[in-house]
Amino acid sequence: MEEVKIGVIGGSGLYQLPEISDVREVNMDTPFGQPSGPIRVGSLSGKRVAFLPRHGEGHTLAPHALPYRANIYALKQLGARFIIGINAVGSLQETYAPGHLVTPDQLIDYTIHTRARSFFDRGLVAHVSVADPFGEYLRNVLADAAENAGAVVHRAGCFLIEDGPRFATRAESRLFRHWGCHIIGMTAAPEAFLAREAEIEYAALAHITDYDCWRSESEDTTSDIVIQQLAHNIGHVQAALVQAVGQLDETLDLPAHRALDVALATGREHIDAAVVERLRPIVARVLDLGA
Repeated sequence: MEEVKIGVIGGSGLYQLPEISDVREVNMDTPFGQPSGPIRVGSLSGKRVAFLPRHGEGHTLAPHALPYRANIYALKQLGARFIIGINAVGSLQETYAPGHLVTPDQLIDYTIHTRARSFFDRGLVAHVSVADPFGEYLRNVLADAAENAGAVVHRAGCFLIEDGPRFATRAESRLFRHWGCHIIGMTAAPEAFLAREAEIEYAALAHITDYDCWRSESEDTTSDIVIQQLAHNIGHVQAALVQAVGQLDETLDLPAHRALDVALATGREHIDAAVVERLRPIVARVLDLGA
């Protein structure tokens, strides 16, 4: 299987870039089921990149129903060392305006625990550190690329993840503002956590579509508003992605790539061999399993 070190999770507009060439479609299967859709592997800025449609072809999968583990596992199987998550988000702060891009540095998971959040649930327990859930190196690459593309960029921010598929109530939106959150979306958790467990450097490039519902002088968030603003944002997002892939050094060895070094809690003599085989792409390095 062709090794692809960069993965991009987002919408169809990302893999329809004219700059992408030599595209092939890969249908993957994992111990956690099939990913959201076929993965398209193409050449972009001199590198091979795997594009995964987060919500499936035609946006048919709701945020709470996404196969998060299958998506990350499939990209890991392909050889991904870096994942860029593209997110349409609402703003919770006046200065974070629709049309702006954000490379968040923090995350609050406000989902209601119906999503499978870990690869390590039984037979092998691991507790990874996600004190800083987004990789600093990849965040900076994305922010630099977005600025070079002419976008207004916020190089940090706290990303509140709600469960969806509904939008927030006005009281929730105001609460999240009180907490100091800057943007709100539905899919970066557990995506970021699973990427860390899989020892993949992960960062989000979030583009703001609306002011959520806390701002009385703005329209309340609707799907129509999000889709309309998305059409305005996509040019900057695409241009930033092209530049970021070109700037990214695929060979770097970063802390995320060794996240399991101090994370395994189960003693070697108690590790379930069947679980090890199930998680082989993820644990092979730390358990010294070889190729």
